[in-house]
Formats: sequence, structure tokens, C-alpha cells
Amino acid sequence: MKYLLVLAVVMVAFYIWRNNRLSDRAEAARQAPPPKPRANVPTIMVACQQCGTHLPETEAVRGQQGTYCSTEHRRLREGGSA
Repeated sequence: MKYLLVLAVVMVAFYIWRNNRLSDRAEAARQAPPPKPRANVPTIMVACQQCGTHLPETEAVRGQQGTYCSTEHRRLREGGSA
């Protein structure tokens, strides 16, 4: 009979420990800040009209006949004196 009593005490202690652990996890999840969304904005790539090298549009040099990877290539292709 005393073994049943010990088993019952152990099971109640386990039940209380398990419920406290689960409630701590749920509370921690509620308090955690939501993850920041990643900016998955694609970068527009353009090709240099002189050499064909691809580069981001923000880094390209614009000319009358298109985009170039450098001012030197723009000068060579458009024939101007830069």
C-alpha cells in the first residue's frame, strides 16, 4: 500500500513539474519579439554596353546609348571626351 502512495506522490509531482515547464515556455514565446521580416528585394542587374559585364543598376554609369560599368567604357563607346 505504501508503494501506491509513493507512486501517486511521484506522479503528482511529475504532473506539476510538467505543467509549470509548459507554461514557462508559452509565456516566453508570448514575450519574445516577433522576428523581423527579411527584405527580399531583388537587385536589378544591367549589362555594360562596352564589355558585357553585369552589375547592379545602382552602380552603373548611365550614358546616351545605355549603361556602362565605368566612365572609361562610356567614353570609349560613345566617343566623347570625358
